[in-house]
Amino acid sequence: MDAPVPSADSPTIEPDFDWRRAPRLLADRLGVAPATVVMGLVGVIAAGVGAWWAFRPPAVPVEQVLPYVGDVVVSVPATTTAAPAPLVVHVDGAVLVPGVHEVVPGSRVIDVIQAAGGLGPDADRSRLNLALLVEDEQRVWVPRVGEDEPSVVEPTGGGGSGGSAADGATVDINRSSASELEALPGIGPSLAAAIVEHREREGAFGSVEELLDVAGIGPAKLEQLRPMASS
Repeated sequence: MDAPVPSADSPTIEPDFDWRRAPRLLADRLGVAPATVVMGLVGVIAAGVGAWWAFRPPAVPVEQVLPYVGDVVVSVPATTTAAPAPLVVHVDGAVLVPGVHEVVPGSRVIDVIQAAGGLGPDADRSRLNLALLVEDEQRVWVPRVGEDEPSVVEPTGGGGSGGSAADGATVDINRSSASELEALPGIGPSLAAAIVEHREREGAFGSVEELLDVAGIGPAKLEQLRPMASS
């Protein structure tokens, strides 16, 4: 039996389209190889993904919680150091403000004189050793012109007798006992005992300068006690 011939009014039924053959059909239509069509499609997809990535909405930033300044504990190392105690020195004689004055450790006679207002107009500065170091509880006497009292830095404490040089008397380093030697400026019990021990071991001192042979007595200490010592 012959198949019926479809009329012009009959609907055309298209077969199902096979997408697997699409690259080949497109390649045949464009006159290129199928691989070229595949590479082109991959490039289009990659461009689309890149455009989406570039124009995507920005991500919501994560809020970072920072500590308040008051919550941060800053450790500050302790830098406080105890200041050395000042030296208390009695300045007397030809100065503008005689009396007890305080100076820093390491001060010299010139420093305590300045603390006492400076030299008076009648001071005999030629008899002063302004470079001598002073010690706590000492007495600095500034002689006046024509005065017999020598310029000395005389200790008044530290176990010494605190003998005065007002009468110009000296201490014999060969005959005085240890307690009498403590009247010399800068000589305490230990140095007085060392002088006696040296004198008994080596014999009498030939001069005041030989006190340098005693341990603990240097040139500065010798200049300090020289006006009051004799041999």
